[in-house]
Amino acid sequence: MTAAQADLRTDLSEIPDAVSIDRPSVADGAALWRLAKDSGTLDVNSSYSYLLWCRDFAATSAVARDADGEVVGFVTGYVRPDRPHTLLVWQVAVDAAHRGRGLAARMLDALAARVAAERGLTTLETTVTPGNTASERLFASFAARHGAPVEREVLFGTEQFPDGPHDPEVLHRIGPLTR
Repeated sequence: MTAAQADLRTDLSEIPDAVSIDRPSVADGAALWRLAKDSGTLDVNSSYSYLLWCRDFAATSAVARDADGEVVGFVTGYVRPDRPHTLLVWQVAVDAAHRGRGLAARMLDALAARVAAERGLTTLETTVTPGNTASERLFASFAARHGAPVEREVLFGTEQFPDGPHDPEVLHRIGPLTR
C-alpha cells in the first residue's frame, strides 16, 4: 500500500456514519447550486441547470447528506450516449465544513458502484483543469483503488472557450475498472 492509499484509507474512515449517500432529487437542486457557487473552484452553472440535473441525471449522480438530511456534497455525472459503459463525472463539491475527510472519494466510489450495478461500468471519465491538485488526487486515488490506469489528454483547449480566458480541460480516462 502506498502512502497516498494509506492516507485515503484513513480519510475514508474519518467520515461520520451519520453522512449518507444517495440519489439527488429536484428538491436538492438549490443545494447543489449553492455548493458549486461556494466551492470557489467550480464553473457555476445556472440554478435551473442544477434542478434539471437532479431530475434528468439523478441515476448517475450522488449527494451526501448529514444527520439532518442537509446536502453536504455532490457528484454529478452522466453516461456518455456513444459509450454506454462510460460514466463522465461533471462536478464534485463538498461543503467546506466537511472537506478533508474523504467524503468526495466516498461519494465517487458509491456512485461508481451504483452505476456499475445498474448499467455496467468499465470506464470513468472526468476533466480537470491544470493546477487543480485536489481533483487530480481524487481521481488518481480512485484509479488506484479500482486497479485502473489513467490516460490524460487535452479535451478542450483554452482557445475553444468563447466566454473569455479559461484553462484547458484535461480529460482523465480511468479504466478498465477492475474493482
